[in-house]
Amino acid sequence: MNSTKTYDAVIIGGGHNGLVCAGYLAASGLRVRVLERRHVVGGAAVTEEFHPGFRNSVASYTVSLLHPKVIAELQLHDFGLRILERPLSNFLLLPDNQCLKVHGNSADTQRELARFSERDAEALPLYYASLERLADLVRELMLITPPNAGGGLKDLIAALKLGRRLNALDVEVQRDLLALFTRSAGDWLDRWFETDPIKGILGFDAVVGTFATPYTPGTAYVVLHHLVGEVNGKRGAWGHAEGGMGAITQAMAKSAKSRGVEISLEAAVERICVENGRVTGVLLQSGETIAAKRVVANVNPKLLFLELMDAADLSPELLERIRAYRCGSASFRINVALSELPDFSCLPGKAPAAHHRSGIFVAPSLDYMDQAYLDARALGWSKSPVIEMLIPSTVDATLAPEGAHVASLFCQHFDPELPEGRSWDEAKDEAADRILETIDAFAPNFISSIVGRQVLSPLDLERTFGLTGGDIFHGALSLDQLFSARPVLGYGDYRGPVKGLYLCGSGAHPGGGVSGIPGHNAAREILRDR
Repeated sequence: MNSTKTYDAVIIGGGHNGLVCAGYLAASGLRVRVLERRHVVGGAAVTEEFHPGFRNSVASYTVSLLHPKVIAELQLHDFGLRILERPLSNFLLLPDNQCLKVHGNSADTQRELARFSERDAEALPLYYASLERLADLVRELMLITPPNAGGGLKDLIAALKLGRRLNALDVEVQRDLLALFTRSAGDWLDRWFETDPIKGILGFDAVVGTFATPYTPGTAYVVLHHLVGEVNGKRGAWGHAEGGMGAITQAMAKSAKSRGVEISLEAAVERICVENGRVTGVLLQSGETIAAKRVVANVNPKLLFLELMDAADLSPELLERIRAYRCGSASFRINVALSELPDFSCLPGKAPAAHHRSGIFVAPSLDYMDQAYLDARALGWSKSPVIEMLIPSTVDATLAPEGAHVASLFCQHFDPELPEGRSWDEAKDEAADRILETIDAFAPNFISSIVGRQVLSPLDLERTFGLTGGDIFHGALSLDQLFSARPVLGYGDYRGPVKGLYLCGSGAHPGGGVSGIPGHNAAREILRDR
């Protein structure tokens, strides 16, 4: 069966960037159709019931990077989106019944930190001020189209403008920018602080979704990547979407439909059709062919070029580069249904408190995270895993029955490829038990309060959400895979190697996270070409 329509654009993948791109294209009068492989739109940003009566953000789990420009221009608040702020930023669990409460760049955090080091408390505002200067630049760069290597005059002019912009920066800012892109998070944080707790809580962002030790060169940038967002106008803040992360993508879908976008579910693409060097549409696994002037891919670049395209339509050199494109964030996700809140030994009590509403971390030091990485490389997963736990039902009562709660556990490091050919299907419950035991050591009622759980190994993340290697960012955020080099040099401007083919997902600039920026930027380039 073939479609009788010819669409101006067909978008492969109904994740958040695909929906954003569709909304912008339709607003400019294009006839757009979104094809989603699963039974629900949203990609990894979905809310589903995982235990009777308990709903949670299944994969992606927290909000900050979603760009206010996207929220405003797609009118997401008008379509039901509401972001709830955390009353406390982060809560770090430490050995010997100690903890550190982080309130962002505030006097409260300084007082907390002073219990460990007066010097570190004094350094904290200077550290945040230094990062904020860099964050302003990164926010600006995120919204531009990178100059394309090997491009024409337009790209040369764009590169010159960017060079002038960077050259105008204060030399101290230039030095910090160079350090962030080339140094490890460990080197960066050791420059500022002397005690483990503050380096642990700040260094967590360097390894979240990144299969690396915090001493890997380039991980300093990953810290900055997680600090450029905002919630309800508050920079650097994190929050929860009421109704879970699926509320974001449902609002995006409603916005897109209001502009005339067609969304097809359970519509898996088999192949992108190409004739005479130009895309002509897509072939679905069902056998249906859909004709389109443009095909826009909201999938991992490896999936796009190695599985959805005929190798004859691509150069051997590009295929070699894409095969070497690094994926695999070593992430492991667990959702748990709880009969009661965790009773932490360092801060006892089961009644909802500020620390229950924060990001709860097991990342006590850089050395702890380094060892977690080394364990995973040698054994497949960490004996002492790095964990971020959120309990969104403490701020959003719609997710669990009254008096009960749901918790998200996002964990590192879990190698996508286990030693000796072992499959994650047989190993994931053993790994999950180790994660839960780690939390239970800090809150002894935790395991006994679990009434249901959902476990997602790196393999599950790949099979369910199309995250190659379980990579939540659609590719490592390293210097060789950023800006004009994302996914590879020569195709950093959202345009693919075949005429009419575009990339709009996290495998394009500026990379991963629920930001909507790749979809926004790709739509702009598609409309420019039109």
